[in-house]
Amino acid sequence: MVKEVMHLSTAPSTMVCREEEQNVVLGFCKGCVEHEKAGSLYICGCPGTGKSLSMEKVKVNLLDWAKEGGFPVPEVLSVNCTSMSNTTDIFTKILGLHKTLGTKGSGTPLKQLQNLYSHKSPTTNMILIVADELDYLITKDRAVLHDLFMLTTFPFSRCILIGVANAIDLADRFLPRLTALNCKPTVVTFRAYTKDQILRILEERLNELPYTVFQHQALELCARKVAAASGDMRNALSICRSAIEMLEAEIRDSGCNLNTLEEKSSSEQNLPTAPDFVKKQEFDMVRIDHMARALSKTYRSPVVDTIQSLPHHQQIILCSSMKHFRGSKKDSNLGELYKSYAGICKSSLIPPAGIMEFSNMCRVLNDQGLIKLGQSRDDKLRRVTPKVDEGDISFALQGIRFFRNCLQ
Repeated sequence: MVKEVMHLSTAPSTMVCREEEQNVVLGFCKGCVEHEKAGSLYICGCPGTGKSLSMEKVKVNLLDWAKEGGFPVPEVLSVNCTSMSNTTDIFTKILGLHKTLGTKGSGTPLKQLQNLYSHKSPTTNMILIVADELDYLITKDRAVLHDLFMLTTFPFSRCILIGVANAIDLADRFLPRLTALNCKPTVVTFRAYTKDQILRILEERLNELPYTVFQHQALELCARKVAAASGDMRNALSICRSAIEMLEAEIRDSGCNLNTLEEKSSSEQNLPTAPDFVKKQEFDMVRIDHMARALSKTYRSPVVDTIQSLPHHQQIILCSSMKHFRGSKKDSNLGELYKSYAGICKSSLIPPAGIMEFSNMCRVLNDQGLIKLGQSRDDKLRRVTPKVDEGDISFALQGIRFFRNCLQ
């Protein structure tokens, strides 16, 4: 159930963070229906930015609006252009929709459509055409793409054409003749998701579950990494599923008699005692170390290699800095960081270095850009600021025995 919620094929019950773009497209379509006027839109943006899912939402909302407002309900044709064996099949599909409405003619599908839209027709319904992966229609002479958009310029055209593709400048590069004819499609751009948007979308999906699966810090790490790399929501969902699988493998390997995630809902309804419940909650949640490992399958930071090549005690210093600076705390001093370092060494049964040696190791980390040291006559009072992402430290040090103490 958990992995199903985070699967690409599972449409969320509510779609967030694309309301503005959806409203622009829906408003355009409403105007076309109200005034019985053809028109075209070009939807562009990087992969995984919610274009196709938004168009599904727009279609549903447009049909509901038309029914409630007493307008003729538009006919809808949704086509993924990659599914066609021939680029000109797009015209056959559009014509097929007209034939279901009782329209007949002769000639090629394109010629029939051009003739149909050149004369007044008794048909009052508009036709909404959503052509996904539109760039697949780009031919050497660009004729198919041009002829498709030109269908909206005929005097009695009933087409509301929405083309969806990844290329932002497709209209400028491949449809210059449309610009010259003053019928260039309106462009709506879907920007890459930000960290906050990715986090909100993940949380919205997980809210459908009756239990908590991810630590908030783990979701934040995923959102931050994906936003910095591409903003592709598909990657975020895939990484979360991978992290869940790592947790499931850990539960199986532990030999504990705890239920798997799929059984968690029913077990929590039995309301176990508070200590058992807390213990089970901690064990059955995707932690930041799970997420760091999952992220490493998709993204690998060069900083990770640097951390893994450090001497043991310098790794412990970075580990203690991660624990020390977790939360809203952004800087500290060497004296406070040394206490944190010594605490981890003690809990891991590792003899700590002295304060002078510790200070020298911090200078090395500063020179490598892993931490930033301020100036002070007293070494213990030198300000320390972290310069490394917590996720990079988590991944680099996973499996090392002292690292688990940083998570507690």
